[in-house]
Order: sequence, then C-alpha cells, then structure tokens
Amino acid sequence: MSRRPLVVLCPHFAPDTAPTGDVITRIVTELAATGMRIHVVTALPWYRAHSIEDGWRGRPVRREKMPWGSVIRVHPFPGRSKSNLLRRALGFVLFSVLAGVCTLLAGGWRRRPVAVLSMSPPLTLGLTGWLAARLRLTRCIFNIQDVFPDAAVETGAITNRRVIAAAHWLEKVSYRRSDAVVVLSEDLRGNVAAKTGPRHAAKVTVIPNFVDSAFVTPLPRGTAYRGELGIGDEPVVMYAGNVGFSQSLELVVGAARRIPGATFVINGDGSARAHLEETAAGIANIRFAGYQARERVPEVLATGDIHVVPLRRGLGSVSVPSKTYSILAAGRPVVAAVDPGTEVPRILEASGAGVAVPPDDLDAFVTALEHMLADTAGRARMGENARRWVESHVSPAAVGEAYAALIGSQAVASPIRG
Repeated sequence: MSRRPLVVLCPHFAPDTAPTGDVITRIVTELAATGMRIHVVTALPWYRAHSIEDGWRGRPVRREKMPWGSVIRVHPFPGRSKSNLLRRALGFVLFSVLAGVCTLLAGGWRRRPVAVLSMSPPLTLGLTGWLAARLRLTRCIFNIQDVFPDAAVETGAITNRRVIAAAHWLEKVSYRRSDAVVVLSEDLRGNVAAKTGPRHAAKVTVIPNFVDSAFVTPLPRGTAYRGELGIGDEPVVMYAGNVGFSQSLELVVGAARRIPGATFVINGDGSARAHLEETAAGIANIRFAGYQARERVPEVLATGDIHVVPLRRGLGSVSVPSKTYSILAAGRPVVAAVDPGTEVPRILEASGAGVAVPPDDLDAFVTALEHMLADTAGRARMGENARRWVESHVSPAAVGEAYAALIGSQAVASPIRG
C-alpha cells in the first residue's frame, strides 16, 4: 500500500445517520486498519432532520484530527423540503464548491495523495473530485451509490427536459473524467458502461456494499421498540429506510388494508412520508415511526418478522438498496418488489433468504406476504439462510480489501489522464 494519503470526498460520514455515511465510514475504517492515512471531507451532520444537528452549528467548516488522519466537515446548505428539487440542487452545488476547496487542502496542499475518492449522490461530487485530483496531480475514483438522474426521471421527480439533459451530460462527463468508477452491482456496471462508451467501460468496477455483521445480529422478536409502537405479539411486516417516492411504499399501505392480521411498520423519514400517512389514515394496523439512533438499528430490524424492499418499476437496475444487506444480517426474510433479473432478486435467490415479485404489483405482493406469514418454519429457515449468506459474501473486511486493491492499482498508474 502506498504511503501517500487517500482523500475521501463524501456527503455523509459518522456520526451522520445516512446509509451512505455508514458505508463510507466503514470503508475508511477498514482502509485505516491497513495503515493508510486518510483525510475525509464531508458535510456537517444533517441527514436525520434535514437540518444541521444540535452541537454542530455555528461554524461553516470544522476540522477534527483522527488517529488515521482527519475529517473536515463543511456546511451542507440543506433545504427543509426534499420535494424542492431546485433548492436541493442549489444546496448540492454550494456544498460541492465548499467541499472542493477543502479537498484541495486536506492533508496539506503540498502533499500529493494517492487518489481522491468521491461518492455520489450528489452527482456534483464527481467533477469536484476530478478537479481536485487533477490540481493535486493524482487520480480520481468515483463511487456510485445510486445512478442519477435515472431514478429521478423514472419516478417523475424530474420532468424538465433541459434539467434532465444537463444531468445526463454531467453524469457522462463525470464518468469519463474519472480514472475509476465503482458501482454496486453488475446491473449498475452495465448502466454506467453504456453511458461511458467502449473506450471507458473497462474502468467501471463492481464492489458491493457490505453490512457490519458484528453490529447487526439476529435478535429476539420481542423488542422494546415493538412495545413503544404499541404492537403486541402479532406478526410485523416492516419497511425500514428512506421514505421517498422511488420506494413504491403504496404497496405497503395497500397490503396493510388487505392483511388485517399483521401490523405493518414504515420506519423512516423522507419526502413521501406525509403523503403516505394521509393515504393510510384510518388503517388500524399500520404504524409510522421516524429514524432511530444508530445503536438501535439491530433492535428495529429485529422488530420485523418480515421485511419488505419495494422499488418502483425501472429502478432495480439503477439502485441497490443497502438496507437489504442489513435485513439479511439481522436474520430476517425479505419480500422484494423489484424488477426481475436485477441485483436484489438475484441475492434472494442465491441466498434463499426471501422471495421477489414484480414491482408495483399489489396482488403479487400481498400473495407473497400471506404465504410467508402463514409459514413460520419457512420464515425461520429463510432467516438462517440470510445470516449465513451475509457472513460469507459481504463482510466489511472483504469489501475493504477490494477498495485497497483498487486504490493500490491507481497508485502505480500515471496520475494524469488526457
């Protein structure tokens, strides 16, 4: 491993609660364990309430020393409303500019890093990372957690043709300028490679996300959280994650209406929550709850007897919900409503940890849930399969090794690309 430091540019980092923050925090931890010096540039914690958290306000830039390097946190310019795309875009641009300046300085301007690793979303960090890398005479690695703007276009969140065209241009340029592009699945590799063209397709590498299987472990279903939500001993069907318009959570509301013998929980926050709560008004067997503290995640996951992973049609090839790995680590079975032949259905088939049905098909979704609810022994088997698959396929150590190998390959390459 090169003795030169790595600079990481990301939108979230611990103690921020975003799933992508958990991912990059653990990747940094694994790389630091190899002795690598790392300097992280990220946002002040803001994800939970979409505003900067108490204790972090007052200064637009904060720097912390770490045993393995440093963390520079900058103002994320958050907007209260996730549905105001223009305000969000402006916030991303302002954050990217401020974070870019800090990326130039991270670890000392005169010391050339081994690489700059940037993470999307937001997509703007792609060019920010590339520019910072070139000015520091090093290579840039672009990590893609969700392909944007594909998901936003599919869900109708973006309809303006000029905005879509500009986003596609930014996406293509970011991929082509990067020296390496990391995606989470073969579906995403195909998507990105098709946009970069044959000349750049070889730079696209698949490294899946991981789950901390030492932190998320199978726990008894009779949790304290169940009591807090006013749930008895009846079976619980849970969705835990971002409550947005790409998740097709109307399926959960519809299933709650048709399966009164189970309690349905939508645990999380996001732009679609208010609409869903209005839609679910009067349904006695559905509960809504906000994000919980990170230390309660295993308990939250254990509260569900069955977990659901719904994605709108067309999104299975552009997004791999990281919640899937956490559910499997908790030893719980999954019913996924996701495009067939994409990553989540493949994982469930390979692991024997659940079933997948077509997206946006309420009848198929309800039938799958009813069968699983009626088969207690089968659910237990699927839960055991889930845990076994996680331990053998997506450990943090294995994912960390893959990133270390990629960074090492960039270290021996020419730093400047034409």
